Amino acid sequence: MAEKTEQELTLNAFPSPEELWQRYCQWKGLVTADARHTVEMPYYDDGTSRAPRYYQANAINNTIEAVAKGQQRILLVMATGTGKTYTAFQIIWRLWKSGTKKRILFLADRNILVDQTKNNDFKPFAAAMTKISKRQIDKSYEIYLSLYQAVTGNEEEQNIYKQFSPDFFDLIVIDECHRGSAAEDSAWRVILAYFSSATHVGLTATPKETNDVSSIYYFGEPVYNYSLKQGIEDGFLASYKVVRIDIDKDLQGWRPSKGQKENRKYIMRITGDELEGKAELDNFINPEERYPVIATTSKLMSTGVDAQTCKLVALD
Repeated sequence: MAEKTEQELTLNAFPSPEELWQRYCQWKGLVTADARHTVEMPYYDDGTSRAPRYYQANAINNTIEAVAKGQQRILLVMATGTGKTYTAFQIIWRLWKSGTKKRILFLADRNILVDQTKNNDFKPFAAAMTKISKRQIDKSYEIYLSLYQAVTGNEEEQNIYKQFSPDFFDLIVIDECHRGSAAEDSAWRVILAYFSSATHVGLTATPKETNDVSSIYYFGEPVYNYSLKQGIEDGFLASYKVVRIDIDKDLQGWRPSKGQKENRKYIMRITGDELEGKAELDNFINPEERYPVIATTSKLMSTGVDAQTCKLVALD
């Protein structure tokens, strides 16, 4: 191995920005003009001071570089609350604007995540974007957002994703990829198999690795990993502490006294299989709505639901 030595240069002899860029591209393996054009595309700028945080920039750049070098299956692991959707937007924006990926599908498995994405982070796509709904396909758009459930089903006629040709999409971004598409025998994995020629980018906070389910087996090792621990240390995520309290109602139970009525909207059970509760989820998030104040839930709000007014989370 050649010995590294320091070299003293005059200011005039220091490499130019162009030469430094060439060296960087050579170091990163970005050998073609198209690859360099892809990574040179700037972030979306809305004219405010908002810019990607350092870890978001790392995630975006690593993904863009992986795509530019031809990697077809890419995994990003970022803790809940660190802005995976914003990160996904910037990745898609740069690939779309550079012309590297022209038609893009964003897949999720919960309607509120799709609507939240469309109305917030993805809003700059404007008229180029559509949400697939009511099992209707319009091929005139470039950015598509969809539930797995909106394009697939138990019957063949419900598999409306087949109205697209297999090579229609250049890029598919899978939100919370540890759920719907992680299992090899998942009914939703068939969508990814159908569009296998596209680049697939999986986003998750909790990659699944079991005997039957593996995110890494499908997507490969993460191109970037930003953990809950690191997010807390950096000050971007709130720390937590465990407090054990045995209160009388837990120990003794509670029953309403005779004639006492409950305010049934104050506390709502919000679960995936209960339509009445799911209908109250938007009201819980909306600061203008008085009820519900307390939501009891399992998993439905654990990934991606943007409840900014929530001040306390109690885990049983």
